[in-house]
Amino acid sequence: MKKQSSNFHNTLKRLFSQIHVIPWMITATVLVLVLVSIFTLVWLNKDNYINIEENDKIGLTPIQVKSIEDIGEWEFLSVSDEELIDTVRRGFFGDDELTRIYYGTLRLGVNLHEARPGWIKMEKDTITATLPPIRLLDNDFIDEAKTKPFYEDGSWSEKDKASLYHKAYRKMKERCMNTQNIKSAEQNASEQFDHLLRSMGFENVKVRFEKTTQNKHKP
Repeated sequence: MKKQSSNFHNTLKRLFSQIHVIPWMITATVLVLVLVSIFTLVWLNKDNYINIEENDKIGLTPIQVKSIEDIGEWEFLSVSDEELIDTVRRGFFGDDELTRIYYGTLRLGVNLHEARPGWIKMEKDTITATLPPIRLLDNDFIDEAKTKPFYEDGSWSEKDKASLYHKAYRKMKERCMNTQNIKSAEQNASEQFDHLLRSMGFENVKVRFEKTTQNKHKP
């Protein structure tokens, strides 16, 4: 009986000693698993990274392009002119003469409705606008209400007066649609478009014009 009691006490001692050891084993096992998991995640994602960059570039939207095109005709230079035009008709009993003064204002600019597709676009950090050629915006530039007869001798028909009008028209157009005025209109257009696009938030702006043939602006 005494021997059985001794064995029972020894068994209890071993059991209690194992109970004290088990929590440490569990803790150690959990710690090892956590470390292994961390190492595995780090190894699997070693080639992956998150890069956060601030994108402060301003894009060009179709709505912005449409709003600019809707401007339509944009005048960049106005030239006033007056022409003294005369004609003489020879006759057996004497010559008839008709002289008139014509006043007109020629408006030079571009029509943005004539811009080609893709005329304005972003090229890296620069916005480039290629405008239509400078042209005469209004063909009815002679103010007929201001036309004054300077000298009239003889009988002249409406056809004769219309011929004098067309002569004045050609001379005004030839005088005002010259290279110097076209260059001046282009300079004004470049400055105003630069201001417009910068006001929309674009810092780097280039303004160009479509190429034209040499006789494009000739009357």
